[in-house]
Amino acid sequence: MGHNNNYCSMQQKQQQQLQLTNGRRLRNVATAKRSIPTMTDYLKLHTQLAQVGQEHLVKFWPELTDDERAILVRDITELDLNEIKQYFDRATISMNENGIKLDDRLQPIADDQILSIARTAEDKLNVYREEGLQQISNGHVAVLLMAGGQGTRLGFDHPKGMYDVGLQSGKTLFRIQAERIRKLEQLAEQQTGKHGHIVWYIMTSEHTKQPTLAYFEANNYFGLREENVLLFEQGSLPCFDYDGRIILDEKHRVARSPDGNGGIYRAMKNAGILEDMRRRDVRYLHAHSVDNILIKVADPVFIGYCVQEQADCAAKVVEKSAPNEAVGVVAMVDGKHQVVEYSEISAKTSEMRNSNGRLTFSAGNICNHFFTADFLHKIGSTFERELKLHVAKKKIPFVDNAGKRLTPDKPNGIKIEKFVFDVFEFAEKFVAMEVLRDEEFSALKNADAAGKDCPSTARADLHRLHRKYIENAGGLVHGDVCEISPSVSYAGENLEQLVKGKSFSSPVHLRDSLNGHL
Repeated sequence: MGHNNNYCSMQQKQQQQLQLTNGRRLRNVATAKRSIPTMTDYLKLHTQLAQVGQEHLVKFWPELTDDERAILVRDITELDLNEIKQYFDRATISMNENGIKLDDRLQPIADDQILSIARTAEDKLNVYREEGLQQISNGHVAVLLMAGGQGTRLGFDHPKGMYDVGLQSGKTLFRIQAERIRKLEQLAEQQTGKHGHIVWYIMTSEHTKQPTLAYFEANNYFGLREENVLLFEQGSLPCFDYDGRIILDEKHRVARSPDGNGGIYRAMKNAGILEDMRRRDVRYLHAHSVDNILIKVADPVFIGYCVQEQADCAAKVVEKSAPNEAVGVVAMVDGKHQVVEYSEISAKTSEMRNSNGRLTFSAGNICNHFFTADFLHKIGSTFERELKLHVAKKKIPFVDNAGKRLTPDKPNGIKIEKFVFDVFEFAEKFVAMEVLRDEEFSALKNADAAGKDCPSTARADLHRLHRKYIENAGGLVHGDVCEISPSVSYAGENLEQLVKGKSFSSPVHLRDSLNGHL
């Protein structure tokens, strides 16, 4: 009887995982099995669309096949027609506000709301680290990875997380981050004697979900438990022309674009992630983008700091490298925390400095955030509908009046996005942590030809950091190529017994305690 109960429980867990990782695909399959749309369906749809000025979406109905009609019905049904006009109206306001400078409304983050790693005593950081490891052992910590992007700019036609940066190990971004999670679970157990799992929620896009899932399955989830790695899909928003009419991508398809990393809040609610967090008693979430090769996944110091500060929302930041660095800064606008884009403040304000010579507005945003589960539930149930809409004028392929698909040579409409950091203003307690750029931030966005934020710079930054870890532990490295497996050290800890008093020649590859280097 007990065996049967365990089997049923296992089946239920598998079914929950299947629903979360394949939600959209299953919905599409179910939709495809629906009955062929009838004239009654058309009339009903036309009436609903006419009420919001979007009846042109069924203009080509007589020319469509039954299958195409079913696809069009699905596309339109997935739209929340009551929200459509509101979205465009809000987007129009957002467009009109573009270019408005915020200088007079801007203040830097208060000193007591930002912790500098470089200027904080090690014993205090250890207190935060111990707190974070304790929360991990208790099973209260999860990671949210924003991994919806393709590696197109890298010349890589797959999810960016599958990209091999060119390390000696050949490890991809996904593998590196998975191994850091595994190591952190071990460190937490060593400190507390209790083994807790870090749940890994991965937000993909429509195009990256299936390849990502297949990649994790083929690699046995990199040693993590399958039930603790849950994929869910980012949402999308329709594209509009300048008159507020939704653009048709084909006669039977609505033009859509991803709703941005700020779509995580709605997606987490719709995919059941928020409920899964509640069921597992996950209380704290570390959210970050996939393309930072130096990311300290579920950083216990960051987690511990936020927990002890009783913050419900937080951000890691790096000091801006120069006043004109094109990066958003975390600041106060009208008394509320938000990320202010470089274009929203004047050169004069961006160049302001404090008496110590540091830039007044120096807290560069790096898409690295902390949230409590309670805060995420509030966002999902209440504030998500109030998120700002960010608008970009784009060249959007469209179907003309004759039914021909055209690609314009100049912007003809708008795409709308939400940004993950736009929830900061809803936080009752917000804090920030300033970290060292060379230790925690190296983005991978471009091909090597760009010379910046590319595989070569990411690889060099990781090599430089790992060399620093060895030298801080009393070792000596000759040469530039140096890689430390996360199975050896999460962030430079416990290396002394391996490297102290030893000299290593490049290329160095610390893989485990038995095999020091290659």
